[in-house]
Amino acid sequence: MPLPSPFHSRTAPLCHSHDWRNWAGFYAVSVFDYGHEHEYYAIRNAAALIDVSPLFKYEISGPEAANLVNRIITRDVSKCAIGQVMYTCWCDDHGKVIDDGTVARFADNHFRVTAADPNLRWFQDCGFGMQANVRDISAELAALSVQGPNARKVLQSVVRGTDIGNLKYFRLVVAKIDDLPVTITRTGYTGDLGYELWISPQHAERVWDILLENGKSFGLAPVGMVAMDIARVEAALLLADVDYVSSCKTVLASRQSSPFELGLGWTVKFEKQNFVGRKALWQEQQRGSAWQFVGLEVDWEELEGLFARFDLPPQVAGRASRVAVPIYKNGRQIGQATSSAFSPILKKFIALGTVASPFASPGTQVNMELTIEFTRQQAAATVVTTPFFDPPRKKA
Repeated sequence: MPLPSPFHSRTAPLCHSHDWRNWAGFYAVSVFDYGHEHEYYAIRNAAALIDVSPLFKYEISGPEAANLVNRIITRDVSKCAIGQVMYTCWCDDHGKVIDDGTVARFADNHFRVTAADPNLRWFQDCGFGMQANVRDISAELAALSVQGPNARKVLQSVVRGTDIGNLKYFRLVVAKIDDLPVTITRTGYTGDLGYELWISPQHAERVWDILLENGKSFGLAPVGMVAMDIARVEAALLLADVDYVSSCKTVLASRQSSPFELGLGWTVKFEKQNFVGRKALWQEQQRGSAWQFVGLEVDWEELEGLFARFDLPPQVAGRASRVAVPIYKNGRQIGQATSSAFSPILKKFIALGTVASPFASPGTQVNMELTIEFTRQQAAATVVTTPFFDPPRKKA
């Protein structure tokens, strides 16, 4: 049975839908009301309050902490300043992605890593023989995400001791909310202007109450996983176990993915010291990757035509799909779409997927499988650059 997060006493009474899901062993609200539309537009038009406490969190410290982090991740942590956050992935010896997450640097040899899956044993194995300590602090930190165009205004109304307006993209600051200590990072999983708050569980309920009360005038609303899932598809953000499978979990080697195949080649820094998977990734870079991560836009007129054959309007709005479907070119399967959603703000049916490299160029015409009235259909789609939605306010 899932466990309650530190915010459960606040989220449960508001979850009128009683629609929950299991996130890393914790109860997570799917949708608070009976439809997700209001919550989605809170993300895009106002401000959203999202409980992200189930994320795994690890503290890495000690004289060789920086060396250990650099051994684990593909990015170069020497380029990460104190007070900065890096998004990165980490790989096994074969250059296949184990997980992706963020690395926050608090001091020369003090880091916090967030992850989707348990990574304690892997981090400790990588640090064997080094003067570095890896500690699972997941239970010691509650986490809230404040996302949306009004997110900054919400925090400016409650944060003391720092000017949130000057906090740069992917930077962190230690501040206070009503004399309660909180670490704020300018990060998130919606592709919008946003922040994440890391606080002691004992202060979780009080911080929630303060944010919700002061955020009312800015349209702040509690938001569940359904709305956030649509937003992250629009932002083309990877979801573990959906858009890729950790190399630690796969049964078949063909299910494993490298950073280059997931659109994360930009995180691989060969100029730094040796790191896990470096040799395999260097060889892959030289020969080229077999697969590429892409965005897809489905042709709306053709979609209407396919549904019209069954005397139906297009039925693609609603929750994002996490069911993988084939992608075809000239009748031959060339990949799969792993996440898809109708974007309310873009008014487009979009998808994330993986295709064979020769078909990954923007503008390539392909076909994506859809199921309509229990029959398999194919709709024309175009490979496009991602993210689909990238507002200037995200980094401004």
